[in-house]
Amino acid sequence: MQKIQTRRGTAADVEAIFQMIDGYAQKAIMLPRSRELLHRIIHTFIIAEDDNGFVGCGSLTRLGSDLVEIRSLGIIDGYKGKGAGSAIVQGLVEMAREENTPKVMALTYAVDFFKKNGFDVVSMDIFPEKVWKDCVHCPKQQNCDEIAMLKVLK
Repeated sequence: MQKIQTRRGTAADVEAIFQMIDGYAQKAIMLPRSRELLHRIIHTFIIAEDDNGFVGCGSLTRLGSDLVEIRSLGIIDGYKGKGAGSAIVQGLVEMAREENTPKVMALTYAVDFFKKNGFDVVSMDIFPEKVWKDCVHCPKQQNCDEIAMLKVLK
């Protein structure tokens, strides 16, 4: 297995990100994102790659002055469980630190993965910013099955 590297996203990554997110969205695991949106927010992405290229990504979205959310975190088939996801999360946490944002949250089905990366399960109720910004538009709003997780940066 080749070593996974991470870096900030660039416009050249948009198509790979779009294809990966679209695959997850078709399985109702992730909300879809348009190519146009991805171009506008590409600076918020951390890309994982090896010598063969793109293996996964994740992004940060600001929800408040002291809170960001990890979004669009995904790994292509064949690379899950090999450290790429943790490398992306570490890059995103570092990005939050650089922006002096003390809290990083995620909504996820992968509770054990986020626990391994220093997050704790919390009540969704503590994130009114998230609920009003995104959940009002989600088809699962009344029956959300994702778990809210939080990492407070020291």
